[in-house]
Amino acid sequence: MTSEKQIPPQREGIKRMKNLEANSLVRLFLPLRGRLGWGFVMLLFSLSLFSSCDFLFGSKKDKTTEDIFKQGAIDPNLVPNQVGYVPLLPFWKNVSHPVDVFVGYDEMVYIIDDEGLEVFDQKGERHRSIAIEGATDVTQDRRLHTYVTGRVNKIVAGITYNLAAVFHIINASTSTEPLIIDTLIQPFCDVSRNNSAFRGALDEAVQFTGITTRADNSLLVARTGPTNDLNSVARPDNTILFFNQDGSNTGYSIGLNPVTSSLKSVLGLSAITSFAAPPQSISGINTSPDFLILQSDAAAQFKALWIKETYDPDAGISYIENSSLTQFDFSKADGFLYDANRFSNPTDICVSGDASQYIFIIDAGKDSLYQFTQKGYEGVNPAANSGSTKQVLASFGGLGAGPFQFDSPSGVCYFKKVIYVADKNNNRICRYILSTDLE
Repeated sequence: MTSEKQIPPQREGIKRMKNLEANSLVRLFLPLRGRLGWGFVMLLFSLSLFSSCDFLFGSKKDKTTEDIFKQGAIDPNLVPNQVGYVPLLPFWKNVSHPVDVFVGYDEMVYIIDDEGLEVFDQKGERHRSIAIEGATDVTQDRRLHTYVTGRVNKIVAGITYNLAAVFHIINASTSTEPLIIDTLIQPFCDVSRNNSAFRGALDEAVQFTGITTRADNSLLVARTGPTNDLNSVARPDNTILFFNQDGSNTGYSIGLNPVTSSLKSVLGLSAITSFAAPPQSISGINTSPDFLILQSDAAAQFKALWIKETYDPDAGISYIENSSLTQFDFSKADGFLYDANRFSNPTDICVSGDASQYIFIIDAGKDSLYQFTQKGYEGVNPAANSGSTKQVLASFGGLGAGPFQFDSPSGVCYFKKVIYVADKNNNRICRYILSTDLE
């Protein structure tokens, strides 16, 4: 991390071009000052400046492009001829083995690495570090409350156990000292365990492997573990726990199978995301109760699943598969979210918070980033003038340290057209933007 902000060479070049352009326009209008007067000449000059910058006509010189130049350079040699993702360089390298990344509703960038929770601004400058033991995942709700999964030591019957926990943090990105106001600890945060004994090493083996929040600020926690007796009063370890914004356990993913692979199973959960994502749209945030999960268990044939919430007046709330994703339309795409054995070791998933509603998946086993539409089609929408209606493949990756390669990528998020990837073993945060978003 540099202590002094450096101006990229391409920004200096743009500034010089603007000054040259302005001076040229002044010389162009100077002969008119005698006949028209300085006021009218300056009006023409101002309008010409706006036109020359394409400010009024929405060309490449728009706010998105300005933001790109502020955040990083784009190597023209890396821009694809057709639709595809372009790296924003330089990648952020002031992190150590990052395993998760999330851009919050406060527009700060939250990174989990060897130091715990790291809070960055969008220029890649560190705001603060918060030490959290065994931190693996981070998310934020609409109140700007931050949640981090980790581990905590707790004494039970005179013995110290290291247990899975979710830390509820406020003031993570402000100038005020951050506070942990609540800690959800396995198994004590699960109301189904209120009347069952602590299991010692079995409870210590349980992990919280993903967290996400919904539009109503409720919290979903993905859990894995060794005990999955379907006849037990206590819920299985392989499940998803639901909490309200006050931290009270309100339910679990009833209907999802913890032991048998299917389109509604929860085997070796590695990530979870809701459809509510920052920034908070003027037209309203997505309030769907559905969510997406990843399964890393080798027995799981379909490792990425869309789970739908249903309600029955007699049975109450339960969770089922999204069967519409099994209907492949090869006239619209060549790849699909529900392709069997598509993924190897998927580690994180996110949904874009804008109108595109793209789904992104990072796979540490294949060192790749995958992108899908809401219909489960792999690829991005073709360019408007292409005449094609078929999705254009935009997934990429492979083992390495190049701009389109990864080494055990573990986290992914999306914010204002930019994809962030926590590239764990390359010790960096990679950023990409779709080439069509440069227009």
